[in-house]
Amino acid sequence: LNEQSRDERKSGVTLYNIELIRKVLASGLDIEKYLTGYAVWTIPGFGSYEGKEEISGKLLGPMESMGNSVVTNIVAQGDYVVAESYAENRITKTGKAYNNTYCHVYRIRDGLIEHVTEYADTALARDVFSS
Repeated sequence: LNEQSRDERKSGVTLYNIELIRKVLASGLDIEKYLTGYAVWTIPGFGSYEGKEEISGKLLGPMESMGNSVVTNIVAQGDYVVAESYAENRITKTGKAYNNTYCHVYRIRDGLIEHVTEYADTALARDVFSS
């Protein structure tokens, strides 16, 4: 019974974490409420953003609209959720389309996102954001 209860708790946490990330991907630019105050968002080969203000200001600041995130795969284990997705109708404040393909690795702590590693086409990002 004790082992089963532990497995049920783990399963419940995993399902909660998956639903949390689905909400995040559907939230567009309004993600601050899903982040810890000390959250870190890392994009290998591009940069790292620390804290809600830097994530909102520097990472998401150049975006006019996040459009839609289409989730193609999502898996979770423990505190981690990995989501594959692609963007549709994502537009920068300069009017450029930015429809990238992503693999995000999220680490969840106490029901909020503590760390994100974003794998995406950084060549596309550089092309779009280096006006």
